[in-house]
Amino acid sequence: MQYERQLNTAVARLDESLTHLYNMVSKGKQQEALMWMKEGDLKEKFEELQNIVTIASSGNYGVRGVNNTGAL
Repeated sequence: MQYERQLNTAVARLDESLTHLYNMVSKGKQQEALMWMKEGDLKEKFEELQNIVTIASSGNYGVRGVNNTGAL
């Protein structure tokens, strides 16, 4: 349950960051958007999500973070 909550929170944060990126591009702020992707919040949010998935996949944890169940 904890894994699912962390994953949902990380996905929601990534979604917010992607919305911000979309708004920057829509306003013609391409250079600012590139920085947002390479060095800013979007990169951080993606790395956060990636770390959660990586940690969950180590130690033979399954989809719900339960040991030895394997991936679906």
